[in-house]
Amino acid sequence: MKFGVVVFPGSNCDDDTVYVIKNILGQEVVKLWHKDSDLQNVDFIILPGGFSFGDYLRSGAIARFSPIMEKVIPFAQDGGFVLGICNGFQILTESGLLPGALLHNSQRKFIGKDIFLKAQTPHSRITQSIPSGKVMRIPIAHGEGRYYTDAESLKSLYEQDQILFKYTSPEGDIASDWNPNGSLDSIAGICNAQRNVFGLMPHPERATDPILGNTDGSWILKSILDTQLVS
Repeated sequence: MKFGVVVFPGSNCDDDTVYVIKNILGQEVVKLWHKDSDLQNVDFIILPGGFSFGDYLRSGAIARFSPIMEKVIPFAQDGGFVLGICNGFQILTESGLLPGALLHNSQRKFIGKDIFLKAQTPHSRITQSIPSGKVMRIPIAHGEGRYYTDAESLKSLYEQDQILFKYTSPEGDIASDWNPNGSLDSIAGICNAQRNVFGLMPHPERATDPILGNTDGSWILKSILDTQLVS
């Protein structure tokens, strides 16, 4: 599988993501500069974390208008796989590829720490290989990670099984005390109705290399490669 990692001015997780794809997953990967108009025949696009364009206006609001997004959006609309991590998730909501928005954390402060989360469905390309009930410890690093959507959209997310991850306790319980940013219903990640566009705030690429002492993120990223399961 050939991956493309989009790089915006202010991206700071692009090299981490490229390293994991190439050295941990053993896959082909190319960088896609935000001014590019060629997706280089990639099979899977990742919008990495960081602070695209300094997070001016709203996080992801300017990146959404980068020339590369004029190719990423139709790629996704035609069924191509796209994953947005942290700032990438924000860009996907700004682009209309995912419903809802990422608001300022309820504490109005930047949060950088490990959190716990659990997949809510096996029916997506990035959750299909995660064992049922598995609690993962994954880092977060964001100031605008509080997921929000209106009541009608939230109802649709549940009805169409689009909620991919929720924040939990170390034991897997969903409770406000373990919701780090005040996200609606402790939501940490979602997908679109067509199940080919994914967004999550935690950083799996920062918890994949054994040298870091935590490989829980590999459950998410390696799931992408499991073509024997649900796509």
